[in-house]
Amino acid sequence: MNPTYDFTGQVAFVTGAASGMGLATATAFARAGAAVTLTDVDDEALESAVTEMRAAGRQVLAVHCDVADEDQVAAAVTATVEQFGRLDFAYNNAGIQSPTVDAADEPGEVFDRVTGINLRGVWACMKHELAHMREQGSGTIVNCSSLGGLVGLPGRAAYHGAKHGVIGLTRSAALEYAPRGIRINAICPGTIETPMVTAMFDSGDLDPARAADDEPIGRLGTAEEMAAAVLWLCSPGSSYVVGVALPVDGGYTAR
Repeated sequence: MNPTYDFTGQVAFVTGAASGMGLATATAFARAGAAVTLTDVDDEALESAVTEMRAAGRQVLAVHCDVADEDQVAAAVTATVEQFGRLDFAYNNAGIQSPTVDAADEPGEVFDRVTGINLRGVWACMKHELAHMREQGSGTIVNCSSLGGLVGLPGRAAYHGAKHGVIGLTRSAALEYAPRGIRINAICPGTIETPMVTAMFDSGDLDPARAADDEPIGRLGTAEEMAAAVLWLCSPGSSYVVGVALPVDGGYTAR
């Protein structure tokens, strides 16, 4: 059973929130009493998620946001503060995967797209979240890296490069903002049952049985397990945790 939190009166901002880990985390924040902004580029899925959450009595806001566009990020964060009056938590989750490819054959446009969303997008989100949080003198940010931010794998240089970069952003900003009352950490998910991973299975880019066997725990993770890690990092229970890249990977990186 997961711990329960009372985030009543507080405000969370989640990117890539229309499905997968983002939706699970936004839902967990809302169930804990927080007002939540959900952002995504999939407007149909976003509206469906928000409609369901409002029907359950949750206080939520939907904002279309491509994190690769800094102006859209700035507008989404500003809309959150205008709607709810503050910003307490942010989970910078939006990201994409790319097919495995020999590093010598990686198209420049693929590298730019992967890093533009997975690294620059996190940078842009954190930048504009911090601009509001530093005025409050409080706040917690969790960035989504990956086991790919801790290890390398053949064929995934661009993706792993971006996810390593997220950890560098997290650690440096954490040191800068800890004295100002703002904690910044990252989670590093393993292979998680999400639409992105399902698409990799369907395309043949990832083998389901091998993916499960690669996890010492013997199974894939769930989006809800990632949400539980994010909420813990945003809770008073982790009040002395600053600048970590927390593996949530079933033991993959412990080997």
